[in-house]
Amino acid sequence: MKTSKLGLSLEKIAHARELAEQITAPVQQYIEKHTTTTIERATLRLLGADQVDSEGVPVPNLIISTLSDRINSGSTRYYINGLLKKGMVPAELNQAIADGLDITTLDLVDFQYLEEKAQELVKGFSDRVTGNVKIRNDKLNKFGDRANSPWLYVIVATGNIYEDTKQAQAAAMQGADIIAVIRTTAQSLLDYVPYGATTEGFGGTYATQENFKIMRAALDETGDKINKYVRLVNYCSGLCMPEIAAMGALERLDMMLNDSMYGILFRDINMYRTFVDQNFSRMINAFADIIINTGEDNYLTTSDAYEKAYTVLASQLINENFATRAGMPNRLMGLGHAFEMNPTKKNGFLYELAQAEMAREIFPEAPLKYMPPTKYMTGDVFKGYAMNTLFNFVAQATGQSILLLGMLTEAIHTPFMQDRYLAIANARYVLNNIADFGNDIEYKKGGIMATRAQEVLGQTISFLEEIKEKNLLDAIEDKMFADISRPKNGGKGLEGVFEKSSDYWNPVESFLKKQLLTKGAAL
Repeated sequence: MKTSKLGLSLEKIAHARELAEQITAPVQQYIEKHTTTTIERATLRLLGADQVDSEGVPVPNLIISTLSDRINSGSTRYYINGLLKKGMVPAELNQAIADGLDITTLDLVDFQYLEEKAQELVKGFSDRVTGNVKIRNDKLNKFGDRANSPWLYVIVATGNIYEDTKQAQAAAMQGADIIAVIRTTAQSLLDYVPYGATTEGFGGTYATQENFKIMRAALDETGDKINKYVRLVNYCSGLCMPEIAAMGALERLDMMLNDSMYGILFRDINMYRTFVDQNFSRMINAFADIIINTGEDNYLTTSDAYEKAYTVLASQLINENFATRAGMPNRLMGLGHAFEMNPTKKNGFLYELAQAEMAREIFPEAPLKYMPPTKYMTGDVFKGYAMNTLFNFVAQATGQSILLLGMLTEAIHTPFMQDRYLAIANARYVLNNIADFGNDIEYKKGGIMATRAQEVLGQTISFLEEIKEKNLLDAIEDKMFADISRPKNGGKGLEGVFEKSSDYWNPVESFLKKQLLTKGAAL
């Protein structure tokens, strides 16, 4: 940003970023020294571990359960050793493990042989993921992509992956650019990833690798018919954050919900577990060229959108810095915010416009994710459409990138197909009619919007300074985000965090760091 339409101080913005970097630094030190059960399972998945036993327990979980405290040396050596000792390919070893083989009881071969085999398996993972990126880019080059206008994002959530594909294909035909498959209620609290195609789920559909594959194929089929690449989104969050990132990379997902603090605040997942997991999951996403979507919009469901607007900006800056530390470029950081002010507030539209423009100016390269009004939706059809129209207006006027469309029946399990159509039609009407509005207006110096944005930036700096003084973990414990308190040693998943031993070995992590550093990202 060379200049600010809102008169924002470039020095203050730089200072806010410095504070965010200082806040995340001690957390990153902890991250580098620790691994988790799900990081190890994700690593195994990327090297070929798959399948389930007769009781539906995934092979990666079976391996980790037999390791016990040896996990602090890394799980990779045992899996690769099993391949070498048994003379098997991954599919054969996976079946043997599912049938009861304990690979941790096998004598280890010389480390040089483990390293040689690891390089072969890592190359297989790398070739598959880079191939996926090429397929996506080739399709985008062939069909083109929306320019100078937000991508239109809608959801499907029937619980049945086969019904989801029908709904998703219909939405793509109606004009949607992005399809998000809402994850079934509480899957984020499962410490394993279900296996295979699923046809039952409450409030959404299970995130499984087979479901990813089915939906990707369905969207490609429709996209090829309508000469358009349709992006696919799922939820890389919860207790299996790195594993779902791995599955998404392997099956060519395009976006992943992936926040550094969402699981802590809104799912009561232990903060140490979440901070370690988000780093590894973001490395995978960065390598797979997957855009992440962060969850700052959720803060405004528990906090007032006007009074606590600064917490959104502070979290965006913290999410940005954690993502940078994971090697993710700005163009993949779909930082979140939302249109959630009380519609009865005088000049609320001006405050919303100021907030959205501020986010765009502070994060000029980020594909910002903008969420529609939900908190104050009442069921009044006409008022609801008016609110969604204003939301669409702000999105286009301020150059938002990812526009999650508001629709009236979204909270009733899965939106009615006709409501998706009307939501898409509303957005396309507004976006077209004010296509160049943002480039054609100026913000009055000293006016309501410029004053508001400068005020929020100032509050954010004060807030970040307070967090730095406390440290991030204590700030979360003290209810500084979303008015929710989470204890450092509480929540779910802490038992799955392990300090790395001096002989810890993870060839996937080493590969990802090398690749991301080569691209110039700062770890």
